[in-house]
Amino acid sequence: MAGGAAHPGAELLAFARFLDSSLQPLVYGYGPGSLRELRAREFGRLAGTVYLDHAGTTLFPQSQITSFMKDLLENVYGNPHSQNISSKLTHDTVEHVRFRILAHFHTSPEDYTVIFTSGSTAALKLVAEAFPWVSPGPEGSGSCFCYLTDSHTSVVGMRKITAAMNVTSIPVRPEDMWSADRQDAAAAEDPAGDPAGQPPHLFCYPAQSNFSGTRYPLSWIGEVKSGRRRPASRPGKWFVLLDAAAFVGTSPLDLSVHQADFVPLSFYKIFGFPTGLGALLVNNRSAPLLRKTYFGGGTAAAYLAGDDFYVPRESVAERFEDGTISFLDVIALKHGFDALERLTGGMENVRQHTFTLAQYTYAALSSLRYRNGAPVVQIYSDSEFSSPEVQGPVISFNVLDDNGNIIGYSQVDKMASLHNIHVRTGCFCNTGACQRHLGISDEMVKKHLQAGHVCGDDVDLIDGQPTGSVRISFGYMSTLEDAQAFLRFIIATRLCPSHGQPLPLATPGEAGAPPEDSEAQNAVPATRARGSPSPQEDASPHSGVWNNSPATEDAEGLCLPLLEATGTQQTTSEKAADVLDGDLRSHVVTNLYLYPIKSCAAFEVTRWPLGSQGLLYDRSWMVVNHNGICLSQKQEPRLCLIQPFIDLQRRVMVIKAQGMEPIEVPLEENSEQVQICQSKVCADRVNTYDCGEKISNWLSKFFGRPCHLIKQSSDFQRNAKKKHSKDQPAHTTATLSLVNEAQYLLINRSSILELQQQLSTSCENGKELFPMNNLISRFRANIITNGTRAFEEEKWDKISVGSLHFQVLGPCNRCQMICIDQQTGQRNQDVFQKLSERRERKVKFGVYLMHTSLDLSSPCYLSVGSQVLPLLKENIKHHDIPATEKFQDAIS
Repeated sequence: MAGGAAHPGAELLAFARFLDSSLQPLVYGYGPGSLRELRAREFGRLAGTVYLDHAGTTLFPQSQITSFMKDLLENVYGNPHSQNISSKLTHDTVEHVRFRILAHFHTSPEDYTVIFTSGSTAALKLVAEAFPWVSPGPEGSGSCFCYLTDSHTSVVGMRKITAAMNVTSIPVRPEDMWSADRQDAAAAEDPAGDPAGQPPHLFCYPAQSNFSGTRYPLSWIGEVKSGRRRPASRPGKWFVLLDAAAFVGTSPLDLSVHQADFVPLSFYKIFGFPTGLGALLVNNRSAPLLRKTYFGGGTAAAYLAGDDFYVPRESVAERFEDGTISFLDVIALKHGFDALERLTGGMENVRQHTFTLAQYTYAALSSLRYRNGAPVVQIYSDSEFSSPEVQGPVISFNVLDDNGNIIGYSQVDKMASLHNIHVRTGCFCNTGACQRHLGISDEMVKKHLQAGHVCGDDVDLIDGQPTGSVRISFGYMSTLEDAQAFLRFIIATRLCPSHGQPLPLATPGEAGAPPEDSEAQNAVPATRARGSPSPQEDASPHSGVWNNSPATEDAEGLCLPLLEATGTQQTTSEKAADVLDGDLRSHVVTNLYLYPIKSCAAFEVTRWPLGSQGLLYDRSWMVVNHNGICLSQKQEPRLCLIQPFIDLQRRVMVIKAQGMEPIEVPLEENSEQVQICQSKVCADRVNTYDCGEKISNWLSKFFGRPCHLIKQSSDFQRNAKKKHSKDQPAHTTATLSLVNEAQYLLINRSSILELQQQLSTSCENGKELFPMNNLISRFRANIITNGTRAFEEEKWDKISVGSLHFQVLGPCNRCQMICIDQQTGQRNQDVFQKLSERRERKVKFGVYLMHTSLDLSSPCYLSVGSQVLPLLKENIKHHDIPATEKFQDAIS
C-alpha cells in the first residue's frame, strides 16, 4: 500500500519464483534472440502499449508488411482466371500458398483441399449450406446438427439454415461430451457412400473456446466419426467440423492425426494480416458429399445462359470459390508464414511461450487478495492452467471488490485504457460459454435484452449480476513485461490506490506536450480558454456584443497570464455560492462553458446566445485524423491543450496552444468554396466541411501527425435519438451539433463537492489533490449550478432558467475522459474509481438537457447568476423530499 508495505496478497508474483515452483519445464521466448529486441524491431508501434487481445486478432510484424509490399512492387499479378503471363504467375503463387497452408497443418493435397473464403464465418456458412442434410420422413428421423454450447455465434447460427431444411439442431453441453460413454462401434462406412440409408449427422465443436481458452480434446474427432462417442443417440453417420479459428493462432494443428471433415479458420488470427481472408479445409474423403446450388464466376466447366444446363469444375476448390478470390491477400499469406517461422521457429514454440505467460498470469491473478482475504478476481476456467493441451493463452475473469461483488467489465475496460492496456470485454460472441461460466439462465438473457442490453454494449451489470467478463489473451510477440504491466494495473487499482498521482503515460518532448512546470499547470482550470474576459468585461446587453468577444486590438490579451484572466470569475462563482448559502431554496447558474471544438478546451462565458442545437457554436468543430476519424481525448489527451475562443464581433474562432502561434478560423463556411464531406459521430453520419490546409498544418504540427479540422455543415440537421417526454409533441425532435448525445450537459456543484470530499478522504492526510475547478473541468459540462444536495439533479424532470425551459433527458454515463486533467492532459484513475464506488458501479455524473419550445425569432441567452427552477419527476414522493425541495417543486 502507498506509504507502507503491501499486505500479503497484494504483491506481484516474481517470475523467477513462479518458474522455480513449476512442476513442468516452461519455455519463455524463442531461443538465443532477445524477445525485447524482436518487439523493438518488428513491433515498434507497440511502444507504451500493452496489447492483450490476441484472441481478437494478433498483430503483424513490420518485416511481413515490408516483404509483401516489396513483392507487390516487383511483380505483376493478374487475375488468375485469365491466361496471360501475369495471371499465370498469380495462379501458380496461389497454388503454392495452398500447399503451404496444408503443410502448416501437417497434411497434403492428397488428403485435404483448401477453399478460400472471406473468413471462418463464411466457411461455416458454406458447410451449413452444402452439407447433405436429410430431412425426416417415413423412413427415418433424418439428419441431426449438433454443436457444443461453448461455440462461437457463427457456429450456433448454422442452425437457422438447418431449420429451413427441417433438420433437428441439438446443443450439447461440454459436461455431456466429457461424460459421454465411449462405445465400441462397427467400422464406419465409406463417407462417400449413399447417405439415404444412413443419414449423415454433423457435430461442431471448437478446438479452443474463445471465451475461456479451454482446449477440447482433439481425440473427439476420431471418436465421434467412428461412433465410439456420440453427441446424440441417433443412427447414422457422424461427420465432425472442428472450429479451429481460435486454436491455430497459438498452437500447431496436426490434421494427419486428427482428421476432421471440415476445418474453418481465419488467417488474421495467425498473422494479423491480411484481414477478411479465411479458408475451409475439407477432408477429401468428405468433399464428394458437399452439394452446391449457386454457381459464380470461375466455378463452371460449362453452362448455358438460355437453358438449365450447368457442369461444375472438377476441382473442389474451384467449384466452391465463387468469383475471383482475393488473390493479393492470398499472396500475402506466403509472407506471413515466412515471418512467423523466421521469428518464432514454428507453432510449437509459440504454444509453449504463450502458455508460459498465461500460466504465470493466472497464478499471479489467483494469488491476489484483499486485506480481508477475499480474492481480487474470479477466473472462469475449466482447467487449472495445467498444460497447453487443456488450456490456451486466454484468461477470462471478472474483478471483485473486497465484499465479493463483481465490478462491471465496462469499468475495468475504461480503467485499463487509462493505462494503455487493451483488453476485450463482454461475452465475445459466445453466449453459451458466457451463460455457463457466469450462471446466466435463458430467462435472464431475455430479461437483459428487455432491460436494453445487447451483445457488444457496455451494459455490464443488471441487478448486480454480470452480463459478461474481461478477457486477456497472449500472442507470439507478447512479453513478460506485458503480463506484469497488466498485473500491476490490477494491483494498483484494487489494492494500492494511487492517492492522486498521475499515471505515467504522457510523452514529453513531442510537439504540444504539456509543460513540466507544475506551477504553470496548476495555475487555473483547463476549461478556461486563455484570455477569456472576466465578468467585469461583460458587454452591455444592448451593445450587440456578447461578453467574451475580444476586440481586435486585444489580440495580445489572449496571451495574458491565466491568473489575471480568471480572478474575477472566481469571485462571481463565490458570490453565487454565497447566495445559496443564505437561501437553500435557490439554484443558480454559477458557470457557463461551451466547447467549440469537440474534445478541446472549454471556453467559459458569463452570457451566451442559444442556437437551435444548444449553446451557439458548442461542439460545431472537431479534429479528425488522416482517415477522417474523429479524435477524442481517449486517443489523444493533448486535445485538451487546444484552446479555442469565439470572437462574435469579428466572426472568427481564435485557436491557441502552447508553443504555437495563434490561428484564426472563420465561424461560417464560404458556401461557394466549401466541399462537403461525410464524417461520423456516435454512429451518426454527419455532413461536414474541411476548414482548410492552414489549420490542418497547424494541428498536424502540434500533434505530430496528420490532422484536419472539420465543421458541421450549417444546412445539415442531425436529430437526437432520445425518447420524447410525455409533454413533448411526437413530431418534435431535438437537433444536435457534434455532441455525443444531447444539446446540454448540466452538473451540480453539490455533487462535485461530495466527490471532492471523498477523494480527499481517500488521500493521505486528507490532502486536497483535486480542487473544485479541476473537478468541474473534467466533466466538461455546459451549465454548472449550485444545488442544495448532491445528485439531486437526477430527480429533476424539467428545469426553467429565466424564460428558458429544458427537458431533463437523464444521467450522463461517464467514460475514462473524466480521468484526464484538462489543464495538463495527464491521466489519473482516482476520479473514475471513486465515482464508481460512490454510484454503486454505475459511473454517472450530470444530466442531459434539451430545450423545449425555443423561439429563436428573437435572441435567447443563458447567463451566469440566473435562477434555476427544477420540476421533480412524478415518481418522486413528496414525503421523501426535504421541505426546501417541496417548495422548489411548487414554484416550478
